[in-house]
Amino acid sequence: MNFFQSIAQALTPQGIVWTLLIITLATFMHELAHYWGARAQGVAVKSFSVGMGPILLRRNWRGTEWRLSALPIGGYVEIDGMTPDTLPDGRMDSAKHGFARLPAWGKVVILLAGPVMNLLLAYLLLGGNFWANGVPKELNNRAVIGQVVVGSKAETLGFKAGDVVTAIDGQPINVQRDPAQADSDSVRKALSVAGPHTFTLNDRAGNRTVRFNWTPTENSKRAILGITYAPDVQITRVGLGGALAESGRTIVNAVPQVMKAFGNLFSRFFTLNFSRDQGVAGPVGTGEIVSQAAKLGGWALVLIGATINLSLGFFNLLPIPGLDGGRILLVLVGAVRGRPLTFAQESTVTTAGFALVMLLSLFVVIRDLSRFF
Repeated sequence: MNFFQSIAQALTPQGIVWTLLIITLATFMHELAHYWGARAQGVAVKSFSVGMGPILLRRNWRGTEWRLSALPIGGYVEIDGMTPDTLPDGRMDSAKHGFARLPAWGKVVILLAGPVMNLLLAYLLLGGNFWANGVPKELNNRAVIGQVVVGSKAETLGFKAGDVVTAIDGQPINVQRDPAQADSDSVRKALSVAGPHTFTLNDRAGNRTVRFNWTPTENSKRAILGITYAPDVQITRVGLGGALAESGRTIVNAVPQVMKAFGNLFSRFFTLNFSRDQGVAGPVGTGEIVSQAAKLGGWALVLIGATINLSLGFFNLLPIPGLDGGRILLVLVGAVRGRPLTFAQESTVTTAGFALVMLLSLFVVIRDLSRFF
């Protein structure tokens, strides 16, 4: 299988469409929050584009040119005074109007609005999911079958996803911490012996026993039987208030994990370690995840949308010039100094930050695609 066939197998047309829709919506709301932050303080917004690249449609409304651009990969908002002015002699200089004339707190409000909007969207999407589907609680004390491989011996024997394995060959399974690992060891140990075996299963109908003959192979393991395990999750129904409270706890608990993922990404970037991990995904990796979620239904896509908004919000808060967090940092430095940075100083820092973001993005893409070579 060649490179392009591998990518085509990982992505589905439906997954690609949903990926573009989720990212475009997340970006649109991010930029719309910047727009609201500016207009609320009387700062003009010259243009607002949904999408990037060549402009397909444009319309002037309330002093802003609203654009629909050809590439559905984001968008942008052009706020008066955020970019340098061109002087009559062709030189560039810092703007003295619009955004540039605001006090430091006003600038921070505009810059902070985008990431906060993404975090708010993640909060609401998670809350809606918990309200509709309940709050999952992982118990870690039962061996729950998560998947039965199609065409496997397990499928022939009647194993079903959601069944709970309570005993193997009459020996109870006592799972304390990692059900997947513990049960995998139990299965390998039992199936290393030829002859009849029994699995005691618990399902909605109660306990049942599955008996079968087994001839072990040299590499016998659970995949040969055709079952994989999932965490033991109990669903608790909650009201809207409980759902929003759980959403808040989930986001707070996710902060260390997100920061660890970004820290690991930067560590790998500066050491040129292109090996792929379970941290920050690139465009193909994101499309692959969304493709899998699309097969599971709408609520799985809602959770992916929450995850993407959460990641986008935290990423833009990183203090890297070129990102919202970096621009906030420059505003705060100017406030501490008592005067803003000069055009030359800000331009140098912003250019370096933008170059870092571009190199980091290229690194993520290369790392994302390297697994297909």
